[in-house]
Amino acid sequence: MPPDAFADDPDVVAGYSRDMAMLAPNGRPAAVVFPASTREVSTVLRLASAHRVPVVPRGAGSGLSGSANGVDGAIILSMVRMNAILELDPANRLAVVQPGVINKALRDEAEAQGLFYPPDPASFDWCTIGGNLSTDAGGLCCVKYGVTSDFVLGIEVVLADGEVLRTGHRTVKGVAGYDLARLFVGSEGTLGVITEVTLALPPKPQAPVTLVATFNSTAAAGRAVEPVVTGGLVPSLLELMDRTCIRAVDDVAKMDLDRDAAALLVAQSDSGGERAAEEITAVGAACERAGAAFVHHTADAQEGAMLLHAGDGNMHPTICFDPNDVAQHERAFAAFNDILEAGLALGGTVTGEHGVGNIKIDWLAREIGPVGLRVHAAIKAALDPLGIMNPGKIFTRQSTVGTPVELAAVGR
Repeated sequence: MPPDAFADDPDVVAGYSRDMAMLAPNGRPAAVVFPASTREVSTVLRLASAHRVPVVPRGAGSGLSGSANGVDGAIILSMVRMNAILELDPANRLAVVQPGVINKALRDEAEAQGLFYPPDPASFDWCTIGGNLSTDAGGLCCVKYGVTSDFVLGIEVVLADGEVLRTGHRTVKGVAGYDLARLFVGSEGTLGVITEVTLALPPKPQAPVTLVATFNSTAAAGRAVEPVVTGGLVPSLLELMDRTCIRAVDDVAKMDLDRDAAALLVAQSDSGGERAAEEITAVGAACERAGAAFVHHTADAQEGAMLLHAGDGNMHPTICFDPNDVAQHERAFAAFNDILEAGLALGGTVTGEHGVGNIKIDWLAREIGPVGLRVHAAIKAALDPLGIMNPGKIFTRQSTVGTPVELAAVGR
């Protein structure tokens, strides 16, 4: 491993010590390693396992749950150098990529071949495929196409002891044995480090038709959405914003939005031609029946792109506070807990795409229950018996790792 693949300067390491989750705690890692191959990842994990040093895999750091946050004495394993699209096969409609590939880069390459990579988180222009796999991210298009795991055919993953596992298939119909590939998707680096993934790529959709509608109440917008999702319509995108979000977007984008609207609904259909127009017309009719104050749709691609804002069927609550103000921090965390409480009470889940990390551990326990926790623990113990892989994330606050040792050998 070259010298520039290892850094232990405290200022450099601090820059890799956390993701974008303001409420999530982080420790003080000892070093950052930038592997360029599966072999180098294996070397790091073999050494870490031998000395019981915790390892925290990291993509671009765009997460919002603390999944990539460092712990004391850990090695941060930054995967940004493993950023190659190894294969793009139009005949078999698949791609083989390394974890450091930027989501948008894969989408652009796929579209150039007449294919499509649907998962598109709000940070798709800088988040990595590895990070998307780690949290099973969704995106704008998941209402129609699903989330990251729906496109995973196979993976290569380095286990905690440095062994390399290749699992899955290059075919859609691959059902022999346990679905180990999907076991690692969404595991947030707690079971191993994904170093390669084979992804299914559907054909590139046709030009979309986009609709925007405004409402005088969020309840009216909800009444418009219900017949859309229950009436057989499958829009490729369906997003709802409240007045606070509308005004925030308009402040930044200067789009002359209706700042007094209580809610704004954006829908899109990429079914192509008459079918797309029919779907959007039906969505518009549902909006009008629900009492929409304004409904507009367009087949112009540029206008449609301008109308989109971040969203994918998840709730996107934003809590604004001064992190240096202890009282504000406590109130923000209380509001955060109230939101998760409401989500579970309504039959939802505590995370839509950013994972559990270290900020939602107690809430995951409530969601999956004691049996689910016991199964999680059994899988973790089988694949990471020393507990070195991203300790303190997902379902336990405790780490079983020993005292970190001198890490300079990793850089050689």
